[in-house]
Amino acid sequence: MLSEVRPGTVRLAELVAALSLGIDLGFGQPMEHVLRQCLIALRLAERTGQSEGSRVAVYYTALLINVGCHSDAHEQAKWFGDDIALKSGKYVHLPGLRGAAATLRLVGAGNPLLRRFRIGIELVLSGHRELDGMIASHSKLAQALAQQLGLPPAVLEAVGTAYEQWDGHGWPGKIAGDAIPIASRIAQLAEHLEVAHRGGGSEAAVALARRRSGKQFDPKLAALVHDRAADIFAGLDSIRAWDAVIAAEPALGVVLEGQQFDAALLAIANFVDLKSPFTLGHSAAVAELAASAGVAMGLSAPEVQTLRRAGLVHDFGRLGVSNSIWDKPGPLGAGEWERIRMHPYITERMLHQSAALAPLGAIAVQHRERLDGSGYPRGTAGSAISVPARIMGAADAYQAMREPRPHRPARLLDEAARLLRGEARSGRLAGDAVEAVLEAAGHRARLRPEGPAGLTAREIEVLRLVARGLSTKEIAQRLAMSPKTAGNHIEHIYAKIDAKNRVAASLFAVEHGLLP
Repeated sequence: MLSEVRPGTVRLAELVAALSLGIDLGFGQPMEHVLRQCLIALRLAERTGQSEGSRVAVYYTALLINVGCHSDAHEQAKWFGDDIALKSGKYVHLPGLRGAAATLRLVGAGNPLLRRFRIGIELVLSGHRELDGMIASHSKLAQALAQQLGLPPAVLEAVGTAYEQWDGHGWPGKIAGDAIPIASRIAQLAEHLEVAHRGGGSEAAVALARRRSGKQFDPKLAALVHDRAADIFAGLDSIRAWDAVIAAEPALGVVLEGQQFDAALLAIANFVDLKSPFTLGHSAAVAELAASAGVAMGLSAPEVQTLRRAGLVHDFGRLGVSNSIWDKPGPLGAGEWERIRMHPYITERMLHQSAALAPLGAIAVQHRERLDGSGYPRGTAGSAISVPARIMGAADAYQAMREPRPHRPARLLDEAARLLRGEARSGRLAGDAVEAVLEAAGHRARLRPEGPAGLTAREIEVLRLVARGLSTKEIAQRLAMSPKTAGNHIEHIYAKIDAKNRVAASLFAVEHGLLP
């Protein structure tokens, strides 16, 4: 391992690289796809004589280029069936009309023919509003995360323009050619080269670069791929991608500690939770519950700090499971449950290569285990489940009860407490951890009467439902008001918080603590 940093600290490169492993799965790619594309990008940057500052932008743009693409996975699954299958098509279909036609063929996928037809009609009549600007919003969200992580302006600019194309037909389609930052051009080319090389070797990668030269890709970069293919792809199949990427971090070399470490984890946790409207703010809430419960149970200050951080990362593995499963309103099939059971393991795999993050993964992987051995992913039982993981399991279960799910509304406080104690009585959760979590939950501060950005109490109610993905009609029914009134509330809310869609409104709600 290459984590040559003090205990309790982490290199920013490790944190972003760990996140990239989940992004890989969310695009239907094997883990380390993004790491390998980062190496290709750095080799391109070196062979085009980029400065150290430009190499920093290339490095982090390559790692973060697709980090915003899971944020509207709820809408992707709603209209196209499987959001992961939809995103994986990015590497199969050409940009432009052919790619758009291939996407349209996925409308309503996984549903009976009549249901697919109805979804198609609904998409044409009203659903297109949810898709307008979707790809452009991905780069804005990636840019927002890069800013929260304290990355320099060159990275923010490059990440924000990472979907622009040489011929001007990219997203949002405002710039073309040399006006696109070189880091953006390199990162986008490297992303597609990695997939082509993995599937067909250097010849396939060179052919891809040539085919899209002057269209999607910078022709000079495409020519460089042709001329220097042996150097650019040397050892790519045998190299330890994680070690190589961490070792190749440019001069920026940011090390996070204390509050910086916590803030970075929180920023990423909130972005991961955007994957579903049913999990907004979940990780941050679990982290605080677990930490408070840990104090009550006598854990030391370093143990509580580790527990809080583990709470922030415990659901990173959700990125690897489709929203067609997470957001399904009906019962799950056996195969779907197996994929659900894998997500704590995915979290562990995302974190285990970093010496600073591996201890957090060791707790997170057990948060769905149960004392009687009925949990997952490994069926661990009894004393084999660590005390921090027992606390985390109780905090996660309680918080999940307090949140709505596709198949049920949020549980009331008393009902959630009764059900959680029932889990302890049945021998599934530890009784002391359950009581500590409930004590922590009972002392949380109430939401202040007037919200941020001047939101009224009623507008906060509406914003919560918007964030959860309810339609205007459903909000009106839930709050006993007319659809017109609900629509007016939504317009006023969006104006006050400067949001243009559900994802932006959701992020505002999470960052300002407006969810239960």
